[in-house]
Amino acid sequence: MKAKLNYLPITVIAALLLSGCAGLTKMRDNANTVTYKVTPDPLQTHAGEVKMNVEVKYPEKYFNKKAVLVATPVLKYEGGQTEFAPTTLQGEKVEANNKVISYAGGTFTSAGTVTYKPEMMKSELVVKMSARIKEKDPIEFESAKIADGVIATPTLVMVEPKAIIIPDNFKRIIPESYTADIHYVINQAEVRKSELKSDDIKALEAMVIEAKATPNKQIKGAKIAAYASPDGALELNTKLSAKRETSAEKYFKKALKDNKITEAEAANFLSMLTTPEDWEGFKALMEESTIQDKELILRVLSMYSDPVVREKEIKNISAAYKEIADEILPQLRRSVMSVDVDVVGKSDEELRNLALSNPSSLNLEEILYAGSLVSDLNQKASIYKAATDKFPSCVRAKNNLGEVYLQQGKVAEAKASFEAAKAIQDNAVVKANLGAVALAQGDIKGAEALLTSSMNAGDAVPANLGIIKIKQGDYAAAVNYYGSKPSFNAALAQLLNGSNDKAMATLNSMGDVKNGWVYYLKAVASARGGNADGVVANLRTAASLDPKIKAYAQKDAEFLKFAGTDAFKQVVQ
Repeated sequence: MKAKLNYLPITVIAALLLSGCAGLTKMRDNANTVTYKVTPDPLQTHAGEVKMNVEVKYPEKYFNKKAVLVATPVLKYEGGQTEFAPTTLQGEKVEANNKVISYAGGTFTSAGTVTYKPEMMKSELVVKMSARIKEKDPIEFESAKIADGVIATPTLVMVEPKAIIIPDNFKRIIPESYTADIHYVINQAEVRKSELKSDDIKALEAMVIEAKATPNKQIKGAKIAAYASPDGALELNTKLSAKRETSAEKYFKKALKDNKITEAEAANFLSMLTTPEDWEGFKALMEESTIQDKELILRVLSMYSDPVVREKEIKNISAAYKEIADEILPQLRRSVMSVDVDVVGKSDEELRNLALSNPSSLNLEEILYAGSLVSDLNQKASIYKAATDKFPSCVRAKNNLGEVYLQQGKVAEAKASFEAAKAIQDNAVVKANLGAVALAQGDIKGAEALLTSSMNAGDAVPANLGIIKIKQGDYAAAVNYYGSKPSFNAALAQLLNGSNDKAMATLNSMGDVKNGWVYYLKAVASARGGNADGVVANLRTAASLDPKIKAYAQKDAEFLKFAGTDAFKQVVQ
């Protein structure tokens, strides 16, 4: 038995094939009727990514009811291309789960993100398409340019992390005071010879003589404070303290003259003070004593301010008063003499020279201060290194050495020095400086954690966080971190945050800086403001300071509106 075969006429098969191909060919040939709206246009990079949103509109009778179309946005640039995720669309008679475009026309919106590459700065966004019917081989459409790209202004951020110096405690003038007491018999004001032979009187005279003979010591003045103990009548004690002042003054002036202290001849060299009843001294000695009923007596002092009442109440504590009379009151019958001396340290020039030639001759504060006196980074590093060698347990020396290393671009050495400082003392400054190192090494997450945990360490912290926020695309936060202090990055943050005029004002407030990129950013701000003359003038200045800027400007999408003008071409070529 023979099988019966049905055959379609060859003309019918050909017609079916041609109708499918004809439908796709029509779509291909009419592809220019499809419209695209890309946002943003030109494309932009933020936080290391390029994001795009494209709205595609297909006209009526364009989309074949049986067609499946694959559209792929592609960034093309010199040396390569990067594809966004493709989108598959289908006609209304296709049985699949793709976005349907009606024969009557329709729209779809696609969004995509790719990682930014510097080559993308001079690029164009095209859409690559192919269409098929059923499982037949697809037809390739000609790629259509739909946008320019990529504005890369955020990448201009200057990643120059700043570290913080821990300041020295150097004081060029250190005040000293030499003191001695003359004690008196009760109700007396004569200076006894035995008092003049006491150890503190002898020491006072010796120190004054030594100060006179020492070149870097200057005798500045002297004081006498005469007291009476707070027992007895106030009138008597007032006269008594005055007499004690006079007797002490007589002795003191003679002693200064005998020792040839010519400074004492100056007006106002000697100041005088009398205290008829020394209740403050009484309270201080009581607090230090072990006298019976001490707390009760101190309570009396806090409860009563009238000296007569105080004395009466204390005498009523008969068990303790004898001890007070024997141990406390005699110490209050006195004149206190003191001489003020300024010890003048080495000059800046002396410190600078010694720090470079003989750092071991300096003390800690001197060598740390000397480090602030030089601007040459190699010399500065040498001084702080000497400080770490001589004072290995000093956190400031190791921290400050790390700060210099970071300025020199020696990031690994800076990190090691900061880690050594942290091992001595884990303070906010050291933590912030380790954050600066992390930022220099590209560890944004680690840097942010360290910096935000040490916000009060210094001005470098918000400046470094501003860099991080620009790199993260959070320009409003960056603006807040920079505040009102002008800098390139502060202006960049304002520009990226949409405050064009503020950015220009910040750049202008920086003065006549010799940095081509400052003027380049002014040119960008001018371009965004539609100021063609400002673009050309600022680019001209920028290129004169840094010729490499010309090549950069040629491919910068910020200047697309001006790139065809003769004035622009003359500046960048």
